[in-house]
Amino acid sequence: MEREDIVKYWIESSDSDFQVMESLFINEHYVWVLFLGHLVVEKLLKAYHVKNVGTDYPRIHNLMEIAHKASLELSNEQKLAMSELTTFNLRARYPDYKNRFQKKANRQYTEMQLGKIREIRKWLQEKINS
Repeated sequence: MEREDIVKYWIESSDSDFQVMESLFINEHYVWVLFLGHLVVEKLLKAYHVKNVGTDYPRIHNLMEIAHKASLELSNEQKLAMSELTTFNLRARYPDYKNRFQKKANRQYTEMQLGKIREIRKWLQEKINS
């Protein structure tokens, strides 16, 4: 696959996950909303990496590490948000984390995190398209 095709793949996959994430929020599946929110951001980071660094994107899930490997400068606020978003990858995936996380992932908490996800998503889309 060509570089442009790989970037397009990651963007389209992220967009699809974003739509599902929004639907899950409406249906109050908050743990899965946050899990997909992590994927939305991860896939855009990988698109950015492919576009600006190379097609050998990092096969990892730590958002801060992907951003670092992509030489993407983050504000302190973005660093904090991405650090927290990274935890959603584990917390939604493994039963011992998931049970504790379900108590935290109420509507209010999820709404707050969704705001961060939407903001980072928009910022990354702008970075990829510039």
